[in-house]
Amino acid sequence: MTEILSVQQMYGADRAAMAAGTSGEVLMETAGREVAGAILDRFGARSTAVLCGPGNNGGDGFVIARHLKKAGAKVSVALLGDRTKLRGDAARMAKRWRGRVASLDGDVLDGAALVVDALFGAGLARPVAGAAQSVLAAAQARKLPIIAVDMPSGVHGDSGQVLGFAPQAAMTVTFFRPKSGHLLYPGRGLCGELRVVDISIPGRVLTEIAPRTWINQPSVWLPSWPPLSPVGHKYSRGHAVVLSGGPGKTGAARLAAGAALRVGAGLVTVASPIAAVAENAAHLTAVMIDPWRDNAGFRRLLSDPRRNAVCLGPGAGVGKRLRDNILAALDLDKAVVLDADAVTAFAKTRKTLFRGLHGNCILTPHQGEFGRLFGEVGDKLQRVRQAARDCGAVVLLKGPDTVIAAPDGRAVINANAPPELATAGSGDVLAGFCTGLLAQGVPAFEAAAAACWLHGAAATQFGPGLIAEDLPRTLPAVLTNLRADAT
Repeated sequence: MTEILSVQQMYGADRAAMAAGTSGEVLMETAGREVAGAILDRFGARSTAVLCGPGNNGGDGFVIARHLKKAGAKVSVALLGDRTKLRGDAARMAKRWRGRVASLDGDVLDGAALVVDALFGAGLARPVAGAAQSVLAAAQARKLPIIAVDMPSGVHGDSGQVLGFAPQAAMTVTFFRPKSGHLLYPGRGLCGELRVVDISIPGRVLTEIAPRTWINQPSVWLPSWPPLSPVGHKYSRGHAVVLSGGPGKTGAARLAAGAALRVGAGLVTVASPIAAVAENAAHLTAVMIDPWRDNAGFRRLLSDPRRNAVCLGPGAGVGKRLRDNILAALDLDKAVVLDADAVTAFAKTRKTLFRGLHGNCILTPHQGEFGRLFGEVGDKLQRVRQAARDCGAVVLLKGPDTVIAAPDGRAVINANAPPELATAGSGDVLAGFCTGLLAQGVPAFEAAAAACWLHGAAATQFGPGLIAEDLPRTLPAVLTNLRADAT
């Protein structure tokens, strides 16, 4: 279940299920029953306040209240709005609730050990305010565990952004497939534990919906993983080149080069300015060094057709020399990874860069670098998708919720990055992983997604105390586990 749906796509899934013969009433009953089951599984039958909104999310709440009461929990229900104004399936579910329905105020929390937030769900398009905000804030102030139905009220289902106010949920239970707002911060952090439950929507509706966003998991990119051949050799596994910075700024390139070698590139060369050769040579063994003096020398260095993937940017410094070297790599039709300074270098001449980019290129900016090249319009998923379309290359926007998009609209959201990755040099290692996979012939989108997942998995495997150098060293254990899981 790696697909991620937009709010509108989830509405489409509901409609498709109903067109196939599952009524909206059955979908709502199943949804409420499954949420109640998840609550009982984690918390047991505790005294629970169920907060119901005026739409279908509130209808789910009435079902949840009924099933919790049936399981032995003491349940109180409060409704935002007038019960007589409920419509459709929500009105039918409210009629099936035989208990009292109070107005939404702080009194409903008295005696409660749990709170169910069934106020708005993922479809909310306006800020949470008034009684809804007051009661949710009061529940949070009392440190009551909040279980969100579909989405914590106030979190936008697509962007993950907070509309006015949103509570911190202990658990969020959503239906059929997750939405991007569950995976993007700050929504991701506010969801707490995320559970996705089956509500009898047939999986075949995905064919009709045709989602283009996935959770970044091995199933997305493992079919493109390069197999090892018993008659293969180092040149058949690709030759990656990493551009080094000048003296005193060579460490980032070496991190990227070591990562490219560790992820499977057959050969890796650091393209070193002549003045930095001794500095690089003092640290490198399996990674080779090739010196260059000027752009013509760098172009000659890349002219060997076996040198098929190039990483530019880590520690390179922003300026004309870097721009010229990037354009040389693109002109020679190499697979290219542009990281750090390589992204910023074209902030004022982005059209020049975009003309040279092609589908076998990956850009790996962090937020500041991304903004300088592409701007800040739209939510994170929208921004990255648009950036990939605009530049014609794969864009990987780094962060705790890294988003990767291809020019054709495919996108993944990464979900396995631990906080230990917030350490100097970890981004250089990620760029190296991308480059090493490109060298082996992995398509750019799959290479970026695989590199990002491996990056997070290696950090998780190592744990506390991680520094960037530990990531390539830990990668073999991750690859061993990946191979075992795939067989």
